[in-house]
Amino acid sequence: MLETSARLLRLLSLFQARRYWSGVELSERLEVTARTLRRDVDRLRSLGYPVNSTAGTGGGYQLGAGATLPPLLLDDDEAVAVAVGLRTAASGTVAGIEEASVRALSKLQQVLPTRLRRRVTALHSFILPLANIGPMVDAEALSVIAGACRDYEELRFSYQSRDGTGSTRQVEPHRLVHTGRRWYLVAWDVGRRDWRTFRVDRIAPRLATGARFTPREPPDGGFAAFVTRSVAYAPQLHQAKVTLHTSAELAAERVPPGAGMLEAVDRNTCILHTGASSLDTLSIYLALIDFDFEVREPPELMERIRWLAERFSRAAKVTG
Repeated sequence: MLETSARLLRLLSLFQARRYWSGVELSERLEVTARTLRRDVDRLRSLGYPVNSTAGTGGGYQLGAGATLPPLLLDDDEAVAVAVGLRTAASGTVAGIEEASVRALSKLQQVLPTRLRRRVTALHSFILPLANIGPMVDAEALSVIAGACRDYEELRFSYQSRDGTGSTRQVEPHRLVHTGRRWYLVAWDVGRRDWRTFRVDRIAPRLATGARFTPREPPDGGFAAFVTRSVAYAPQLHQAKVTLHTSAELAAERVPPGAGMLEAVDRNTCILHTGASSLDTLSIYLALIDFDFEVREPPELMERIRWLAERFSRAAKVTG
């Protein structure tokens, strides 16, 4: 009986690790016959777990959604990752899940083995999150969007653009991307027939799902790169093109994705495409990158940097 119970737990763990298993794969993992596997699946069903099955030579099994949440079986690294993630979520950028995250973390910590509790405590002691400076997003909206991406369902929602203009969008959602400050949805805009990024905090909480769609090939470079390009080229009052005397790889360590796009030239040079609301902001930002640089455009930025350089030079003079 103990052997059977242990095998049932192992089977449940496999179902949670992957969405679908063939019967042959499960039999090999559990080292049992197909007949024993069928009996184990029936036992799980009798315990209330909705295990779906398909017949035939390529048949298999899948754990479906039930009325209650089944116990989650986590290995050591997964348990630590969940605990740290819940701690982060309690003070993160998703509105409405802080209290639930604290409750879930409390339950998890009660059942953690001592060795894992020490690891989690050590991580919590030495991780100091910065104050959240990004906009909060609605947890329910984020969940609906993620589900639509997973199930390939069209979304319809009201959206407010950068300048406050409202519009209604019908999209094919593909990915959610978090830049560290903001959440973005990457989707195929049905009306505009092109890829678009949408800030989730500007999407109205009321979203309507629609018909299924066939997923498209991602834009050049992938979804994360597309968001980086979109954010970097977002409308700014002043746009600049700057040559940095360093490699694109080293520059990427100092230039965050939201600050600009890097274009490699050779091993020692790259071009930064960036923008800001003022020439002073651009000037100070470039000075703090800590690489030698040359402004290629616009001319107004070159003049502003010369003016600031003269001002700093005067300020640094030692008077007798």
